Amino acid sequence: MKKKVFLGILLILLIALIPLFVLRDAEFTGSDDAGSQVVEEVDSSYEPWAAPVLETLIGGELPGEVESLFFCIQTGIGVGIIAFLMGRFVERRKWMKQEENQEKTAKQD
Repeated sequence: MKKKVFLGILLILLIALIPLFVLRDAEFTGSDDAGSQVVEEVDSSYEPWAAPVLETLIGGELPGEVESLFFCIQTGIGVGIIAFLMGRFVERRKWMKQEENQEKTAKQD
């Protein structure tokens, strides 16, 4: 089991690090940048239908640190929900095993 975990972690690290060394001159930009470039190529006169709510409220662009903070909070909430659900499934399995053991014990008496 420990070997599988170690190999899994090693594989994850390799997947993350190999592109950085193999593609030294590549630009790793986000999908937002790629999407806006394609829209500009297709129709240079395109104007967005809506503006970001927070940027409209503060009258300017959000600093990168604030965007990162919001992203981290969103990630934390998602991980919390997933961990809660996984914990519930584990507990449900324990309860079911306890009930089965109690039924077996009751039948033997």
